[in-house]
Amino acid sequence: MKSIIFTLPGNETLGEKLTTGLNAEKGNFHIHRFPDGESYVRVESLVEAKDVIVLCTLHEPDNKILQLYFLCKLLKELKAQRVILIAPYLAYMRQDKRFNPGEAITSSYFASLISGFADELITIDPHLHRRNTLSEIYSIPSQVIHAADHISNWIKNNIEKPVLVGPDSESEQWVSDVAKKANAPYIVLEKIRKGDRDVKVSVPQVETFKNFTPVLVDDIISTAHTMIETLYHLKSAGMKPAICIGVHAVFANNAYQELMKAGVASIITCNTIQHTSNQIDLSDKILSLLKK
Repeated sequence: MKSIIFTLPGNETLGEKLTTGLNAEKGNFHIHRFPDGESYVRVESLVEAKDVIVLCTLHEPDNKILQLYFLCKLLKELKAQRVILIAPYLAYMRQDKRFNPGEAITSSYFASLISGFADELITIDPHLHRRNTLSEIYSIPSQVIHAADHISNWIKNNIEKPVLVGPDSESEQWVSDVAKKANAPYIVLEKIRKGDRDVKVSVPQVETFKNFTPVLVDDIISTAHTMIETLYHLKSAGMKPAICIGVHAVFANNAYQELMKAGVASIITCNTIQHTSNQIDLSDKILSLLKK
């Protein structure tokens, strides 16, 4: 059965790749925001008995979720056979427990909301911290795509003598996996705490890697504070300017500009969130799932 893809604003580049790759029909629809802030949604394509794919990455989710909800509910009302939501970046994954009394566990509430209007979910490297799988909170079938292979291939093909750098011990599992796939060494910055406010950070084996290009890899670049701090330590240790790679280009506020000012050699991201830094294309991994 031929699919039809509805691409929400801000997802056009990836939407074109998926539409072409699937030889799918492009869904025509209209979303308008009235002066009072309310939204108007109209679907112009015929969707009855069709598999409908809705592409909407979910950074800045509060600005998107209601229109996405209206569109998906309307598609089901118009008798779409299935509504498959592709959310390359999945929001509201961090607040996965009640850290303080009275706090909302928003990851669960958000999951319940999406499970109520989509039939399936496809996402890329969600921030699973205290949860093992999305099925712990999502009641619809969900599939997770991992970007590590593509990041490793990009490093192998574009960087001569890379050394991957983890900012702390918590990053070691992620960094070591990418490094192994890229056939590259890795180091993890060491923190020596002498007191509450006296923390010394050192770069291990710095002399060994002076002629290597440091590569910082993280799943989400949001405020970029951790990367900026890591860049400072690498520079102080006399290492070359680093390349920063992220899966999700969230770049809250002026994070991208601040990271550029910190002396980074270049910033590379995957195309989960449309951004000028996108250089690693994950559309083939999404297409391989959709073609199954």
